[in-house]
Amino acid sequence: MIGDVSKPWVTRMSDTSYQNIPTTSDAEFGDYFALLKPRVMTLVVFTAWVGLLAAPVAVHPFVGFVSILFIALGGGASGALNMWYDADIDRVMRRTQKRPIPAGKVTEDEAKALGFALSGISVLMLGLASNWFAAAFLAFTIFFYVVIYTMWLKRWTPQNIVIGGAAGAFPPMIGWAVATGGVSIESVLMFALIFMWTPPHFWALALFMRNDYDNAKVPMLTVTHGRRVTRNHILGYTVVLAVLAIAAGFTSIGGYVYLGVAIVLNAMFLWGAVKIWRRDEEVSETDNFLAERKFFKLSLAYLFLHFGAILAEAFIDRYFGVLA
Repeated sequence: MIGDVSKPWVTRMSDTSYQNIPTTSDAEFGDYFALLKPRVMTLVVFTAWVGLLAAPVAVHPFVGFVSILFIALGGGASGALNMWYDADIDRVMRRTQKRPIPAGKVTEDEAKALGFALSGISVLMLGLASNWFAAAFLAFTIFFYVVIYTMWLKRWTPQNIVIGGAAGAFPPMIGWAVATGGVSIESVLMFALIFMWTPPHFWALALFMRNDYDNAKVPMLTVTHGRRVTRNHILGYTVVLAVLAIAAGFTSIGGYVYLGVAIVLNAMFLWGAVKIWRRDEEVSETDNFLAERKFFKLSLAYLFLHFGAILAEAFIDRYFGVLA
């Protein structure tokens, strides 16, 4: 939906561009843990867990637990490698300046070493704990997030969030693969739900954080095409997302509970997107982008509640289905 832009974007800022970089101090455990992006890891763990439990094949609780643990480690490894490579722009953006590397708590080399170590451990142990298809899927996800998204797309094209969002959409498919050893239409639907949710979620953030991306020379849609085009795209993706989310209620991972949740949430999400789309540029400047902030906060609940509904349907089918 987004055309290419002619403006050249930087690949990576040179070391000489850094100003007033703090001296690295002794790092604590919490600093290394912060490298793993625990908030993002929460989403990875939850959606992978839902994918595992929604699968038609039962998994031993211990196997399920350690599999989710290693998927979480793989997600954390991606976060550490992302912070290593993005240290230059993290120093420029206000919302990322307190991360361990720009704050001077952890060095770039330490973050890189931790990321590569956890990548190898997570993939190897997931293969031993469950199956090698799931392990290969995890390895591909780490590669996609670090190389395809972080090193390439993020700094090159406003398509960064659209295509790169696939990395965050893979965990439920990995959880499903742990249980089944493969891929199915149901796991693809869970992938699609996150994939289509990611652009409006991040574009809403970019609308009220545009100066950060502009200063860091990251070609977010708000920077390359402006706020009006961004609002148009948020509405377009939200409409497609709503159709997809509600349609999933009529598949094997859906049901009455999921369908009820999806109808209510998508009505709210669509209304929020319409309010953003109707914004006047001058009004948005004066009210500090309140509609965009509300939409962004709603988007966080949106995904967790959808996957919570899928989880509820899985428990209903597994336990009440047996009783029936």
